[in-house]
Amino acid sequence: MRIVIAEDAAVIRAGLAEVLGDRGHEVAAAVGDAEALKAAVAEHEPDVAIVDVRMPPDHTDEGLRAAIAIRRDHPGTGILVFSQYVETRYAADLLAARSGGVGYLLKDRVANVGEFVDAIARVAAGGTAFDPEVVSGMLNATRHASTLAALTARERDVLALMAEGRSNSAIADRLVVSERAVEKHISNIFSKLGLPPSDSDHRRVLAVLAYLGS
Repeated sequence: MRIVIAEDAAVIRAGLAEVLGDRGHEVAAAVGDAEALKAAVAEHEPDVAIVDVRMPPDHTDEGLRAAIAIRRDHPGTGILVFSQYVETRYAADLLAARSGGVGYLLKDRVANVGEFVDAIARVAAGGTAFDPEVVSGMLNATRHASTLAALTARERDVLALMAEGRSNSAIADRLVVSERAVEKHISNIFSKLGLPPSDSDHRRVLAVLAYLGS
């Protein structure tokens, strides 16, 4: 994968670049502010941009605002927000395009390098990768949304695990149910969210994004 990194902490930025380079990926640019991020994406057209939330000059939401702009202007570039902070309002804005290729992980909750690199690969392939704490925050923010009203508690559990990027078998293991039961829940979710079978749309991603961005 070709990757752009935006992280204002030089040590973390260098560490990410080294880890990804060692795994055989091309780090096209590693920058420290939002404007440099947007310029790097325009120049290199990466598969994925890894973006911190808070960067210069104000260290508030510069990274996420840049990520939203990239989603709009460079839809072929996946966005993986990698931050210490859960900013659910901006995460919802990031999801507003209703397309895949987006993730949000918390730095202190990534268990290992392999998990992190797998998340990047999912995002590059048009999937999603969300930390459970981010998912929980967004659920709390959207619990009264009409798109969720028809879902049962177990269906919401399944969809939250889908948002983390988990496979059907992994969801079954987590919920201690059969994989067949998970498949039935997912079929019900698709139906209730108005996602009919399609040759072109990735219904799993659309269901997650409709849910989190509702």
